[in-house]
Amino acid sequence: MKAISAIVGGDDAAKDKAFAEGLYIAGSRYVMARADGRSIYARQGRLGVAIAKTKQAIVVGHHAETGVAGNASSTVEGLADYLVGQGY
Repeated sequence: MKAISAIVGGDDAAKDKAFAEGLYIAGSRYVMARADGRSIYARQGRLGVAIAKTKQAIVVGHHAETGVAGNASSTVEGLADYLVGQGY
């Protein structure tokens, strides 16, 4: 969580390290596909995670091998937008 928090907080060194070495979530290594502004997208084979930051929370969504990455991303982003709109 420290690495994720640093990346969405704007730490370029943490972002570069995650791109080079991977992002570890629950003991599994994910390859960073994209990190921009408040969002991170990473994958492990056909599995993937979408992460978005709000003022007070970090929303993490995971999709399985049979899931669609775009659906997970839009759901996480939508929930983050809703939380921001509510002041979180």
